[in-house]
Amino acid sequence: MNLTRLDLNLVVALRALLEERNVTRAGQRVGLSQPAMSAALARLRRHFDDDLLARVGGHYELTALGQVLLDRTATAYDVLERLFSSQADFDPAAESREFRLMASDYAVAVFGTELARVVHEEAPGIRLRFTQTQPVVVDDTATLLSATDGLLMPHGVISGFPATDLYDDRWVFLVAEDHPDVGDRLTRQDLARLPWVTYQRTYDAPAVRQLGMLGIEPRVEVSVDSFQLLPLLVTGTRRIALIQARLARLLTPIAAVRVVEPPYEAVPLREALWWHPVHTHDAAHIWLRETAMRVGGHLTGAS
Repeated sequence: MNLTRLDLNLVVALRALLEERNVTRAGQRVGLSQPAMSAALARLRRHFDDDLLARVGGHYELTALGQVLLDRTATAYDVLERLFSSQADFDPAAESREFRLMASDYAVAVFGTELARVVHEEAPGIRLRFTQTQPVVVDDTATLLSATDGLLMPHGVISGFPATDLYDDRWVFLVAEDHPDVGDRLTRQDLARLPWVTYQRTYDAPAVRQLGMLGIEPRVEVSVDSFQLLPLLVTGTRRIALIQARLARLLTPIAAVRVVEPPYEAVPLREALWWHPVHTHDAAHIWLRETAMRVGGHLTGAS
């Protein structure tokens, strides 16, 4: 593919056409007349050798290739937008910008709230948008990182991208306050026989792998897409849950649960901010990383 022969403005037109599925509305969205947008569609059809939009009755539907390009075009648009918004200098007190971070609800509760507080005080024009970490992050890390400003995730899940360490945490277990079978301690036999409630994604993979290495196969009764729901699903039951100690401290006051130490030396958790190399030398992103490191340092000192 010879990029020098392509008009990058077609990326803008392609995204509008695929999302609107209407030539007139797509033109209005990007400020082009209907004839100009029709001409752009014709050029795109020639390039891809595909109709992209196929008329069905009185409306257009995406072809199979058009459906594939829908998500890829959105990602490409985000990358181009970030590329051309890069700055040599950045004044957080005067700038207006949004940073998008992928994170689990655990990372937002423990770290993101404090980051948002610091940003509010020091950079009133800066906005933070936290989005749920997507399951495909392990398989398609480069694509996801290229379309966002960073990913909050512990070490041991992804690799090969720049990262800065933020803070450490450790794993503990939650049990109901009135659990009939668990006193002050858990045994490995308890972990094998008692029902579990788990975070359903694989981002705590090092901790899960450790259980397998110990010969413990959790008997999962409930799985959820939120670490913060774990205490509520433990309360009043015989279930147990593996959870981060920092989050447990935040949540135990609002649920009838208690913290019990693991009956083994649990692998530690080190939370990090990961980013795509395209952001490494961007002044705004450098400020974001330095602020995140400072907030992480405060968390470490407070603990």
